[in-house]
Amino acid sequence: MKMKIKNWHAIAVWKWIANDDNCGICRMAFDCCCPECKIPGEECPIVWGKCSHCFHMHCILKWVQESTNQQCPMCRQPWDIKK
Repeated sequence: MKMKIKNWHAIAVWKWIANDDNCGICRMAFDCCCPECKIPGEECPIVWGKCSHCFHMHCILKWVQESTNQQCPMCRQPWDIKK
């Protein structure tokens, strides 16, 4: 007896590859988005610093803008984006 498939639905899963599971500022998972965004993905990317800590882009930008010394919130080294 042969079966014929009439329909099929593809499902995909993505995940940021980071050295941590959560943003050190907002504590939200990197698979989710920051509190500023509604949908995770390209609009809410992860940013790595030269110190190797990573954060949601919007979280670290807000942190640096509000901070007077512009340091990494985890290790207090000067914040520079890793290129």
